[in-house]
Amino acid sequence: MPESLLRVLFVILCGGAGLLPLALQRGGQVGGIIGVAVGLIFGLFVVALEQRLRRISGKAIFYTVIGLVLGLVLGRVVFAAMASFLLVFPPFAGVLVQTLCLVGGGYLGALVALDKGREFNFAGFVRLLKEQPRAESYKLLDTSVIIDGRIADITETGFLEGTLVIPQFILRELQHIADSSDPLKRNRGRRGLDILQKIQKKVDIRVEISDMEFPEIREVDNKLVAMAKALNAKIVTNDFNLNKVAELHGVGVLNINELTNALRPVVLPGEDMRVYVLKEGKEYNQGIAYLDDGTMVVVDNGRRHIGQTIDVCVTSVLQTTAGRMIFSRLKEEAEAA
Repeated sequence: MPESLLRVLFVILCGGAGLLPLALQRGGQVGGIIGVAVGLIFGLFVVALEQRLRRISGKAIFYTVIGLVLGLVLGRVVFAAMASFLLVFPPFAGVLVQTLCLVGGGYLGALVALDKGREFNFAGFVRLLKEQPRAESYKLLDTSVIIDGRIADITETGFLEGTLVIPQFILRELQHIADSSDPLKRNRGRRGLDILQKIQKKVDIRVEISDMEFPEIREVDNKLVAMAKALNAKIVTNDFNLNKVAELHGVGVLNINELTNALRPVVLPGEDMRVYVLKEGKEYNQGIAYLDDGTMVVVDNGRRHIGQTIDVCVTSVLQTTAGRMIFSRLKEEAEAA
């Protein structure tokens, strides 16, 4: 409401400025009417321009102004280089060439800066000026991987090098989850905070809490991607959607789930293994066992061995979206076959 009132007052003031010629007794009533009309049109134009500029990001305006200034300087330099050749022409030719050089330089500078400014990482440049360059790389932790907890065990092994960075907006999201009225969400949030404390207590791991913010971006995942681009960092996550979005933006991703799948032992058909049959399978007479990494082992004719540790022979391995399944049968049956 105050902004709308200011706009109305500004337009009225511009219209009132058109009465100055009449107040100075110049132009008569017709001049006053024309002056008021011109003032009102000018005020409306400025208001429309102001509303249009509000939709443009601050970075775009900054890049455009910088490009315009550099373009004007370049146009001035070009005109100075041509000045000696313009002495043989009438004076108006020099004014015309100077005007064209300035206008053309400003136009090219503004448009090129606006287009190429998207490729310039201003946030990363500012951070580079504030901080000393470091040899280690940055790894950004997202909410899901902190709550998951396996990141603490991975950092203990020393396989994850560099500096772990936790943005403030990730901490706020964790705190919001920890304060949730839902007991499940509350426990997950508190678990995430405990995992962060566990990581911070490790002497050989560098952990930073970053205050870098992106107020023009609302979604946390998009903020994380923008921050990774600004710091030239990688994102550590187990969120499938964040993984895909980051890859589309050219940001490196370290997916904990992919690491887990890669570390699972390779099992080939024909190999023997010892398993503990835990429960009955879905098909007739099947038994179900699990490896230490959680891989399901389906044992043919293993129903009668529930609660026992037996030797089985692998018949096939099936990789699904949910994980890997191993099909097997009793070792004595395989030997008899």
